[in-house]
Order: sequence, then C-alpha cells, then structure tokens
Amino acid sequence: MPDRSTTLMRLMALTDSAFPVGTFSFSNGLETAADTGLVHDAPTLEAYARCVARQAALTDGVAALHAMRSYRRKDFEGILEADRQAILCKLNTEARLMSCRMGKKLAELFAHIADDALAARWLGEIEAGRTPGSYPAAQGIVFAANGADERELFCSHQYGAIGTVLNAALRCVRVSHYDTQRILFRLSDTAEALFAEAAQMDFCEMNAFAPQADILASLHEKGTKRLFMN
Repeated sequence: MPDRSTTLMRLMALTDSAFPVGTFSFSNGLETAADTGLVHDAPTLEAYARCVARQAALTDGVAALHAMRSYRRKDFEGILEADRQAILCKLNTEARLMSCRMGKKLAELFAHIADDALAARWLGEIEAGRTPGSYPAAQGIVFAANGADERELFCSHQYGAIGTVLNAALRCVRVSHYDTQRILFRLSDTAEALFAEAAQMDFCEMNAFAPQADILASLHEKGTKRLFMN
C-alpha cells in the first residue's frame, strides 16, 4: 500500500476539479433549476447543493463504500453489485449517463497510470457491456487501490457532488466565487453525519428521495436550452 504522503498527493489529484473525468460537463440538474428560477441567488443555491449532497451521500456514497470494501476483499462480484445498485438508484437518463461516462473515464485513466489487475478486469467488463461502469464504483476501486480509507473516499465523493453544482452555478446563477466557497465551507459541516449514516447502510436502505431535483432533471432531458458551454 502507498505511504500516507503518497496517498494524500493522490487524493488531491483525484478530487481536483481539473482531473479529466468530465465533472465540469454536468450540473446535477442546476441548469433547469436556474432556468425555472428555483435557484437564483446564494441562499437558494446552498439549499439546492445541500439537497444534492444528501441524495448523493445516501445513494452513490453507499455504493462507493461497498465497492471499496469489495475491492479490499478481492470480491469482484461485490464490485459488480455495487456498480449495479448505484445505477438502479438513478431515476433519470442524464444522471445515469453522467455516472457511466465519468466512471468509465476514471477506470480508463487508472488503467493508464497504474497496474491493477482487479481494476483492469472491471474496465474489461464495462467495455464488454456487462456492467454499467458507474462513477461511485470506480471511486471505490481507485481510492482503495491508493490506500484511502472509507472516510476519505466518502468526503471526496461529497466534495465532487457539491462541486458539480457550485462550478455550474458560476456559469448560470448570479453568484460569485466568494458565494460558492462560502457554501462549500458550510456544507463541509454535514459530511461527518452523512458518513456515519451512509457507512451503516446496505443496498436495500439506499434512498434518493428528492422529488424536485428529479423533476428538474427530467425536464432537462427533454429541454433544448443550455445555459453554459461544456
């Protein structure tokens, strides 16, 4: 396993917004929320980001933790199940597309920079169309392979989920960098409680109840308007 300094460096790279897995291309439904006026300033943006963070924690966060545990046990079937469950929790096509695009890209990147038999086998299953290749499953594998613990994985996952919303907000909501960093700072306070909840959950307990967000996402699928360029 890598030493702690190496692990920390790799964690910083994996959570960097410039890490090339495509997170900048998606907004977790924020485009439609902004277009409808539901999100229009810093307070409404914070409420929306808080909702996204909780929904992600209790779905993708749970799947990522199970994928990490399965990787550590060398349980390939467990990784496949975590991958499948992550996709089953997503009600709209765009969310599934986002997760699979980012998951496959992370798997491909890892295959190019590291020699890991289990990760390579999983990428082969994705390319053969036998598993979805979700982003949380990819995170569980890659973070485990780099010596991260469960809390580090979960916090990185939360950082990414919140970041997709806040980065998109700078392009389509009247907020500043000061506003988005303040929101990120405030939402960091929720990570420990969400981790404690998600870490104890099994697949049957995963829940994604955020009806407004799902309605916005479904409207976005059929909409022609785009508020920012990828």
